[in-house]
Amino acid sequence: MLKLGGGRFLMGSDRHFPEERPARSADVGTFWIDRHEVTNAQFKRFVDATGYVTIAEQPVDASRYPGAPPELLQPGGFVFHQPEGSVSPADFRAWWRYRPGASWRQPEGPGSSIADRMNHPVVHVTRDDAMAYARWLGRDLPTEAEWEFAARGGLEAKEYVWGEEKTPSGQWQANVWQGRFPVSNQMLDGFAGTAPVGCFDQNGFGLSDMAGNVWELTRDDYRDLRGPQAGMAVVKGGSHLCSDNYCFRYRPSARQPAALDSGTAHIGFRTVIREGG
Repeated sequence: MLKLGGGRFLMGSDRHFPEERPARSADVGTFWIDRHEVTNAQFKRFVDATGYVTIAEQPVDASRYPGAPPELLQPGGFVFHQPEGSVSPADFRAWWRYRPGASWRQPEGPGSSIADRMNHPVVHVTRDDAMAYARWLGRDLPTEAEWEFAARGGLEAKEYVWGEEKTPSGQWQANVWQGRFPVSNQMLDGFAGTAPVGCFDQNGFGLSDMAGNVWELTRDDYRDLRGPQAGMAVVKGGSHLCSDNYCFRYRPSARQPAALDSGTAHIGFRTVIREGG
């Protein structure tokens, strides 16, 4: 972990999506934060020590989803499936599939494995799962303000965690989608899915993967200009599925809701310890 002294910074942005507005001053106290996203190896140590079972591995309460088809009531999670041919960007069902058996142990479902991905970020975790891990270590999840302060790395109001230019010297600075999402990934950054943590340059505070790779859960409930959105948590940072033509959200001000009751293959987390508590 790294210790950040906190302070006042400009949070949000008026340049992009409505949910990032308005740009405003925010204050955070001193806190420690993980240098990188929690990995499969780290999460496995927690599960081995406690016997914890993630939400994606638990039976689904059918009473909460009346009329749902049986295959959607089995334990599992949402997995990205690259479609062939043209699809409507308005219909996420063209590339997201609910896969029974998908979990942090089997990110793509039965037959997949994390055996060669122990240093990749853990996925298919919900906020409750992430909180259970954090509490096991005497930690917490970052607030949205803490996360954004850390991501900016001391750069005030910059577009990216590394500055204003998307690809300095022609180099991609994060694991994101290059090409037209969701049908063409050029993999100019070297990765089609998640990457091992720490593959890209650290930000100004010395933190890795504050952009791309996987979205990161915060402890805050999601709200936007419409007000609170029930059953949703704020996630930050974007993922390897973020592209300029569809999800231009691998920026520190960007934010998105994540369901509290289901895991997906592109959401993970990191933890914090606040000074004095």
